[in-house]
Amino acid sequence: MIQHPLSSLTVPLSHWGVIRAVGAEAAKFLNGQLTQDVQSLGLGQARLAGYCSAKGRLLASFVIWKPSDEEVLLACHASVLAATLKRLSIFVLRAQCKLSDASADVALIGVSGERAQLATEVLPAWGLRADANDTWIRLPDVAGIARAWQVTKGAAPVADPLALAAWQRLEVDSGIVTIEAATVDQFVPQMLNFELIGAVNFQKGCYPGQEVVARSQYRGTTKRRTFLYVGDAPIIAGQEVFHSGDPTQPAGLVASAAPALGNDAASQTHHALVEVKLSVFDGGTLHLGAPDGLLLTPRPMPYEVPSAELA
Repeated sequence: MIQHPLSSLTVPLSHWGVIRAVGAEAAKFLNGQLTQDVQSLGLGQARLAGYCSAKGRLLASFVIWKPSDEEVLLACHASVLAATLKRLSIFVLRAQCKLSDASADVALIGVSGERAQLATEVLPAWGLRADANDTWIRLPDVAGIARAWQVTKGAAPVADPLALAAWQRLEVDSGIVTIEAATVDQFVPQMLNFELIGAVNFQKGCYPGQEVVARSQYRGTTKRRTFLYVGDAPIIAGQEVFHSGDPTQPAGLVASAAPALGNDAASQTHHALVEVKLSVFDGGTLHLGAPDGLLLTPRPMPYEVPSAELA
């Protein structure tokens, strides 16, 4: 039997970094900064979260968890870590919370397939278990493939490029966008489906941009969503996309992308999560970079997205 190339990965995730928040008020401070309820976060779970500007645009996105009652770890894309840490630090003021870059101390290893299943089989998605050496976080499955993070001590070693590309394919196919340098300050959380995947809590207290995010939710003003597309040439986060029905202006932006994996037809495609106007589903075609650019073909999302159906 030929094993699926995505189903047996163990990959150091060098494109991720980790911020550490320590102190008696660490969770309280972060609760006032992020879209997620940090204070109610249990020791046996992880959660998605966003960090917004005052205008409600995402500056970073995180997977967050608590190793202890007075420590919170925030995993984010490495390209936004320094700027995010600096900005968060400005607002700590007198709170009993110390922020630092923990990337040299905390390594993230992406694991898929049988090993991920065995290590986290009793855990739901975003469930967490810790032992003396490692912490395991169960991620949502992708196309029936189990995924997990193994969180261990020390900096992540350099990953094999092909293995890392395969893991990034799983990340994109999960439908979960990670904000990186090319996409900072571009999206309100709903444009990336963040409220659909549990990254926004509408019952918690205020945070930067909260009024904008709440208005988009309760007034039904979300006219843009994120969907999975594939193309037969490279796609890069931050690239504009154009629709054949309105070629005079961009119809959206690539939010996340993963390279092709191999030589067979299925592996040669490049995958991307693309934020688009919902009007693109009225007909026509979507193209990368220009009205006559690379044709982007829609693929089903792993969760239901309202207001549009892929053909």
